[in-house]
Amino acid sequence: MTPTTANALTAPASSRSLSSGATNVPLIEQTLGEFFDAMVARQPEHDALVSAHQQLRYSYRELQTASKQLASALLGLGLKPGERVGIWSHNNAQWLLTQLATAQVGLILVNINPAYRVAELDYALNKVACKALVTMARFKTSDYVGMLRELAPELATAEPGALQSARLPHLRTVVWLDEPGSSEELPGLLRFSTLLASGDCADPRLAATAKLLHPSDPINIQFTSGTTGFPKGATLTHRNILNNGFFVGEAMKLSAKDRLCIPVPLYHCFGMVLGNLACLTHGATIVYPSDGFDPLAVLQTVQDEQCTGLHGVPTMFIAELDHPRFGEFDLSSLRTGIMAGSPCPIEVMKRVMRDMHMQEVTIAYGMTETSPVSCQSSTSTPLEKRVSTVGLVQPHLQVKVIDTLTGEIVAPGVSGEMCTRGYSVMHGYWEDPSRTAEAIDAEKWMHTGDLATMDTEGYVNIVGRIKDMVIRGGENIYPREIEEFLYRHPKIQDVQVVGIPDPKYGEELCAWIIAKPGQTLSEEDIKAFCKGQIAHYKVPRYIRFVSEFPMTVTGKIQKFKIREDMKQQLGLQDDKTA
Repeated sequence: MTPTTANALTAPASSRSLSSGATNVPLIEQTLGEFFDAMVARQPEHDALVSAHQQLRYSYRELQTASKQLASALLGLGLKPGERVGIWSHNNAQWLLTQLATAQVGLILVNINPAYRVAELDYALNKVACKALVTMARFKTSDYVGMLRELAPELATAEPGALQSARLPHLRTVVWLDEPGSSEELPGLLRFSTLLASGDCADPRLAATAKLLHPSDPINIQFTSGTTGFPKGATLTHRNILNNGFFVGEAMKLSAKDRLCIPVPLYHCFGMVLGNLACLTHGATIVYPSDGFDPLAVLQTVQDEQCTGLHGVPTMFIAELDHPRFGEFDLSSLRTGIMAGSPCPIEVMKRVMRDMHMQEVTIAYGMTETSPVSCQSSTSTPLEKRVSTVGLVQPHLQVKVIDTLTGEIVAPGVSGEMCTRGYSVMHGYWEDPSRTAEAIDAEKWMHTGDLATMDTEGYVNIVGRIKDMVIRGGENIYPREIEEFLYRHPKIQDVQVVGIPDPKYGEELCAWIIAKPGQTLSEEDIKAFCKGQIAHYKVPRYIRFVSEFPMTVTGKIQKFKIREDMKQQLGLQDDKTA
């Protein structure tokens, strides 16, 4: 096993906010399939995956066999390297199998948020021309097959694998995640179990296809909301995510002895890279406690599986710590994990370290476009730095803080835009060279849009956002996307969406709406318009109907005044914790 490396860095010059990560451990220059096969050869019988809610267990060898069988089945559908396969599901073993199988034969996995509704699904599938989609049939109140049929009523009469849909012209195959022993049949859809059974792990096409693949090939597309109102498909390569997962695991000091509980969603980089790939690159064991987040399932699974690591956003850790049955569980096996997604309150961090025994918990910062982690604290970072910063630059990466007007690197302690460069920067936005060029400059620096400071030791602190992105419970939301959607309402003349402080989620959305002359609207009208069309977390919690917006003399809308007005109306304060 490659020796563990701390987040060492080349000390930044005292006059500039510029820092470079360590390079003593080389980058992985393999495809995900090659690296995984080598790990299997090293420890074939070691636990690779435990999906507690499904009562499924796979050794590394068993996971390899099943994923190769699925890869063969995907080739059997006529899919070719470079084509896109969507996955629209909460956490389960099939998600990981699909992640590995697509990588092994050069298919590009498209992560679709399970909170997406009809309009968002329509956009995502068509934007990247998905040929196949793996989906849950339903989850709680979400009817995924129902939403698909709304977009593609042709499923009712289509042969599985031969869909011809007017609204989804590229989609040919829809695979649903059936339950063991289920006799349910869904017209036009193929059972996952049937698809898997059709594959052959010894299929000679697997090795032949693998020889054609390169580490710099795209392997994954993740949608990130855009300020122009439409999600962008951040396209990531084998090299991007395999190395990021590896170095994230290094910062946690992961080894084959570790068992990492992953309650964060796999559709997001947090689960897929910081979870799955951090484990698989260190021979550790992946543990899924439940499909969707359930604090009780997390506590039970950590105890039952003797987990040594646990991931989560702050709200997840709070839900676990404050659960009425928290004291019943033995969590003494825990050592490390990652808290990320939104700022970490110092008291929560102290409780996690003390009451959950996670003395070596780390903080990570990044964005989907950087695979995702650029900075991370280590297992030994002092508590003060762990809660007031996002740590140091990761190995083989550079970070700098620049003046937002001049582009010059600022002095330590001075606020500016955070930029990062290195192996982790995405391949680009899918078929969108102009927006890629806006984000990645000619010198290959990714401009994050975040305002940050860097101290003389190289520790980075995120202090705000250049644009008005809202972070609600770890979900990044761009108000412009919500505004663009609400503009479709026939009675809305104008709308402005802002984020306002919230003690539970960090921020909540608020919409100020001007109705068209002679029209009347209610909060219920707006929420009904949103229901089933956009994700629940994008539906504004607060809605106000106004006759005008605060503006400058030049006609620029002053969103900060809307925010301040709402804070005053609601008696809200900004969260001052780190």
